[in-house]
Amino acid sequence: MLRSDFWRWSSDELSRLVAPAGPATSVELKVVVPEEAHAFTCAALGVDLDWAATRRVWFLDTPDLALERSGVVARLRQIGDGRDDSVIKLRPGRPVAAKRCTVEVDAMPGRLVRTTAIRKRLRHGMAESRRPWSAFFCRTQRILFASQAPAGLTIDDLVAHGPVGVRRIKVVPDGLDRRLTVERWTFPDGSWILELSTRCAAAEALEVAARTAEVLRAHRVEAIGPQETKTHATLAYFSR
Repeated sequence: MLRSDFWRWSSDELSRLVAPAGPATSVELKVVVPEEAHAFTCAALGVDLDWAATRRVWFLDTPDLALERSGVVARLRQIGDGRDDSVIKLRPGRPVAAKRCTVEVDAMPGRLVRTTAIRKRLRHGMAESRRPWSAFFCRTQRILFASQAPAGLTIDDLVAHGPVGVRRIKVVPDGLDRRLTVERWTFPDGSWILELSTRCAAAEALEVAARTAEVLRAHRVEAIGPQETKTHATLAYFSR
């Protein structure tokens, strides 16, 4: 059993999520930093997010978040360098025989869930265009959506929750042999979410989690306070 302030699971728990998805499954380790520790954490990691390019993200859902309750995520993202995209995710996910389908395990403190996702690249600026939502998603994405969305609900029935501004930088902290992604999501009222994450192969997830937690603790980064996904935080904010 791995025991740390960051990620806790047994090899059996991880295997139950990974095995059905096949050997290509990756694990994304995520931790949300408490708001009062944002400035200290960025300084400790040598990160200045004010220099990072700004992205914008919208989530699509019903006004009462029926899609989220069903475990479906519909997202549009404007990256700014011609790589806008859309994604449909299922949480918890399952293997799907489709091109561009990825299956990975999202690991946060106290939370371990398999996610199935299909992404589509969009033309630059398309994320802001006024079109029916279905125009942003390919047929395979719409099929994945329909497989778990509430009966009768279509993508065009959804409303936009957002945008939220995102700044993102990848760094390699002292003592860590892999890149750490630092993301700051800023809401219209000025409140922030700061998330640290790294990806690895499922076979090395326990080892990478232990090492990453050790390095973050050495930088005095803490994993205390609420650990909610960026999706949930954004939907909750804009549906108030």
